[in-house]
Amino acid sequence: MIVSVACLLFACSRQPAELFVETESFSDKGGWVVDQQFMDLMGSSYLLAHGMGQPVRDAVTELTFPRKGTYRMFVRTYNWTSPWTDSKGPGQFQVMIDGKPAGAVFGDTGNAWLWQDGGNVTVNSDKVQIGLHDLTGFNGRCDAIYFTQDSAFVPPPEMAALTAFRYRQTGIKPKNGGKYDFVVVGGGVAGVCAAVSAARLGLKVALIHDRPVWGGNNSSEVRVHLGGRIALEPYPELGGIVKELSPEKGGNAQPASRYEDEKKTALVDGEPNVTQFMNYRAFAVKMNGRAIKSITAKHIETGEERVFTAPVFADCTGDGTIGVLAGADFAMGRESKAEFDEPTAPEEGDQMTMGSSVQWYSEEVEAPGAFPAFKYGMDFNEENVQKVTMGEWTWETGMNFDQIADFERIRDYGLLVVYSNWSFLKNEYSEKDRYANRRLGWVAYVSGKRESRRLLGDLILREQDIADYVTYPDGTASTSWSIDLHYPDPKNTEQFPGSEFKSIARHQVIYPYPIPYRCFYSRNVDNLFMAGRNISVTHVALGTVRTMRTTGMMGEVVGMAAAVCRQNNVNPRGVYEKYLEDMKTLMKKGVGKEGTTPYPDYNLGGTLKEKRIRQ
Repeated sequence: MIVSVACLLFACSRQPAELFVETESFSDKGGWVVDQQFMDLMGSSYLLAHGMGQPVRDAVTELTFPRKGTYRMFVRTYNWTSPWTDSKGPGQFQVMIDGKPAGAVFGDTGNAWLWQDGGNVTVNSDKVQIGLHDLTGFNGRCDAIYFTQDSAFVPPPEMAALTAFRYRQTGIKPKNGGKYDFVVVGGGVAGVCAAVSAARLGLKVALIHDRPVWGGNNSSEVRVHLGGRIALEPYPELGGIVKELSPEKGGNAQPASRYEDEKKTALVDGEPNVTQFMNYRAFAVKMNGRAIKSITAKHIETGEERVFTAPVFADCTGDGTIGVLAGADFAMGRESKAEFDEPTAPEEGDQMTMGSSVQWYSEEVEAPGAFPAFKYGMDFNEENVQKVTMGEWTWETGMNFDQIADFERIRDYGLLVVYSNWSFLKNEYSEKDRYANRRLGWVAYVSGKRESRRLLGDLILREQDIADYVTYPDGTASTSWSIDLHYPDPKNTEQFPGSEFKSIARHQVIYPYPIPYRCFYSRNVDNLFMAGRNISVTHVALGTVRTMRTTGMMGEVVGMAAAVCRQNNVNPRGVYEKYLEDMKTLMKKGVGKEGTTPYPDYNLGGTLKEKRIRQ
C-alpha cells in the first residue's frame, strides 16, 4: 500500500509542467505600452511596441518555472498589417530568455490573433528572466506567452475557450470592490465630472477608468481639445467642474503638456468622496430584474478583478459598454429619414458612423534623419501623398466599419496610413529634402473615437428638436456646437476608394439648446445613467452634443441626479417624474468651487458665426 501511494505521488509530480504569463503584467515594461482598447474582443490587454519606427527598450520580467527542462513555447501575437498585404508584417519581435533570443521572430505572420509556435526552449534554472525584444518600432504586439512540457497540447484560439484557459492558468477570482452610492464607469471628461458632481453632493462614489490618465480624448494620450461652451442659459452655473479641469490652451495634436493631465488628477485627488479605480476596465454586469446589481472590472495589467455594487450606475464609457452588458436598448449608425423625419438623415438608414482619429505630428531637428521604408499595402505616389507635417481631426478612419467589433483594424489603419505617408515623404517624394530635418514626434496609439453605440432613453433627441428649438420641461445643460457631422473626404475617396482616411465636416449652426434630462438615463435598465457621446440622441443630433465641454456638463447633471436619487430613494426616471424641481434647484446653483464666471472665451466652440476649431 505504501509503495502504491508513493508511485501515485511520483506520477502526479511528473505531470507535464506549464507556465503562463500575461505580458501586460511584466514588472518592467521598458518602452512597450499597455494597450487595453480591445479587451472586450480578445479578453485581455497586451503590450505594444509603439516606437514610431525606432525599436523600443525591452520589456522584462522574472518567472519561476515549476521545474527545469525542455518546454514548448507559444506566443500569442498578431501580424497587424495582414488586412492590407500578404507580405511579412512590420511588428517583429523576439522573446528573450536570460538575455538570449528564443524561438523564431514573432508578429510578422498570419492574419489573425494566434498562438505562434516558438519551438522548444531549454530552462536551466527555476528563476528565468523573460524579455520582449522589439526589432522595428512598428507596433509589434504580444498578448501572452505559454510554456508547456506537453508536446501535444496547443493553447485554444477561440475566444470562449481561450477565456476559460486564461482563468485556469491565472487562478484569478473576483474580489469585493465595495458598495457605493454611485458607480461611474469611464474617466473621460463626462465621467470625471459626474463623479465629482455627485461626490460634492455627499455621495460615496467609485470612479472606474481603464487608462492611467484621466480625461479620455482630452488627455495626453489622444490630444483633442475641449469643444463647446459652458456657462449658458438656462443654467449658467453648469460647467463649474469643466472649468476646473480645462487646460489653459486649446488645439488638437499638440505636445502632451498642453492637455494638463495633472490638473484632472488634482481635481479627482481632491475629492475625498471619490474612490479611484484607475486602470480597471468594466467587462461584466450582474442584473436583478431590470436593474444592475453589480459590475465587475478587471485591472488592465495585473488581471485582478473587483465587483462593485450601488443603487445607481453611470455609463460614461463612450461606447455604451455597461448599458449593452446590462441589456439596454441602443442604436448604432445612421437612422433613415423616415424614422425620425430628420432633414439631414439619409433616405435609407445604414451602419455608417463618424470615424476615429489617429493624430500625429512631426518635429524639426538639427540634422537630417532617416525613416525606415514602410510599404504594407498603401500605394502612395506624388499625387496622393499628403504633403503635411502633422495630422489632426481630419485624419479619420473607420466610418464604414463597426467602431466596436472592428476597432483594432480601424486604429491599425490609422497607424498604417501615418507611417506609409511619412515613409513616402522621407524616402521617395521628389521634394523629400523638405522633410529631411523632420522626424515623427508623436503618433497616437489610443485612437480618438467620435461615435459608436448610443443608449436609448425615455426621449431620443432629434435634429429638428435642436434646429427648431423645441423646448422640453426637463432641459438641462445647453449644447452649443454646431451640428457637426463628418463624412469621407470626396478627394480622398477618389484616390483611395473604400479605404479613405481623411474626412470633411458639414456644419449646421444652432442656437444653444438645453438637452433634456430624459436623454441621460436608460429607458429599460432602471438604475442606469449615461453621460457623454453615448446618450440618447440620433446620429444627426450627436453631431452637436458630442463635444467635451458639453459632455462634461452632462456629467455634472447626472451627478446631481444621482444625489436626488439617493435623497429620495428613487431611480433616474423617478427624478423626472417626481423631483424635477429639485434638479432645477441644483442646476441653478451648480457644483463648481468657483462657479463658471468669469469664463475665458477661447473661441473653441460656439454659436452662430464664431470661429471653430473642429473636433
